[in-house]
Amino acid sequence: MKHLGIDYGSKRVGLAISDEDGSFAFPYKIIPNNMELVDAIHNICGTDEIGAIVLGESHDLSGQPNKIMGSIEEFKRNIEAELDLPVYFQKEFMTTTEARGRGGKEVNNAKKVGKTKQAPADASAAALILQRYLDKKNN
Repeated sequence: MKHLGIDYGSKRVGLAISDEDGSFAFPYKIIPNNMELVDAIHNICGTDEIGAIVLGESHDLSGQPNKIMGSIEEFKRNIEAELDLPVYFQKEFMTTTEARGRGGKEVNNAKKVGKTKQAPADASAAALILQRYLDKKNN
């Protein structure tokens, strides 16, 4: 079963997709966080035959939900209402920073949205989130 990993951000959302066996996560693309976000996720899930969604759960250094977590929880409710798929949280901490550190701004082949220098790291961060979930699930 394929999984979709999501690194939710206030401006951009990084996406990753697993292989058919749910063993490996790959950066997929970056899409804007706008009014079409849920529809875009819905379309990707249908086109790529996604069986489950893994959403990054964001916390601060002390382990408390950070200020974007409320938006992430609302997004989770919206995609659960729109899609008939399970949506799981996977704790994420510094995944975007880690993704940038794995090769600079050209860390993956994800399709860019916008022109910001940091955009490519979002899809790699989503792949890190998804890979951590898959590793935990498969072990």
